[in-house]
Amino acid sequence: MPTEPPDPATGRPAGHRTPSEPRPGRSAGSIRARVRAEMVDEIKATARRHLATDGANLSLRAVARDMGMVSSALYRYFASRDDLLTALIIDAYNDCGAAAEAADAGVADRADLAGRWLAVCHGVRHWALAHPAEYALVFGSPVPGYSAPQDTVAAAARTPAALIGVLADGHARGALADPGCDDVDPALRTDLARIRALIAPALPEALLADGALGWTQLFGAVSFELFGQLNNGVDARDAYFDHQMRRITGLLGL
Repeated sequence: MPTEPPDPATGRPAGHRTPSEPRPGRSAGSIRARVRAEMVDEIKATARRHLATDGANLSLRAVARDMGMVSSALYRYFASRDDLLTALIIDAYNDCGAAAEAADAGVADRADLAGRWLAVCHGVRHWALAHPAEYALVFGSPVPGYSAPQDTVAAAARTPAALIGVLADGHARGALADPGCDDVDPALRTDLARIRALIAPALPEALLADGALGWTQLFGAVSFELFGQLNNGVDARDAYFDHQMRRITGLLGL
């Protein structure tokens, strides 16, 4: 049976490598990056388990203990507790935003504005009920001593952008008219103009104001349910949530 000649550089058969040698096309740097990414994911997964039991009062020492590491080793991946919190917050915002965007994309009839708005709202609620600790981290009580950096803004904007996108599409289609800003306080109009420039430049400020009202109603309804405010009062949670969101679509003219 013919054999390949040895590699002149190593003296070993061509294609042979030791276990410590990277596979062809994979540099040592790429392997280190992959291992680091896997470790970061494991740290965040462990921290999320702590969120579920201890809330946002994260301890790097406790996370390290659960992973069988010394706490100083974690500082190679996260410089502080706040850095780890920021990573978890960005992940939570992105996951919620992805759920909202997927729900909107799942509505085949793009002209069905009410159906799209309701789909986004239900998508957010379903995500929140499945991930209560992550929801509480970003939409619950502020973490004492923690101030979210600018890095969180883009991720935080994904869910409201999905909602506002429904209104912007409706306006572009001619299905939503500009109600005018006669009843909008001038100071609020300044804020709305800044927000509009970031996420929906073509959307009239009055429609953006209405969309913001729907956004806060959505998260208020989810928070009331998730944080126990409906206990001993409303048992038909699905029906109650759907009723509230449908009333909002009427208010928005969808």
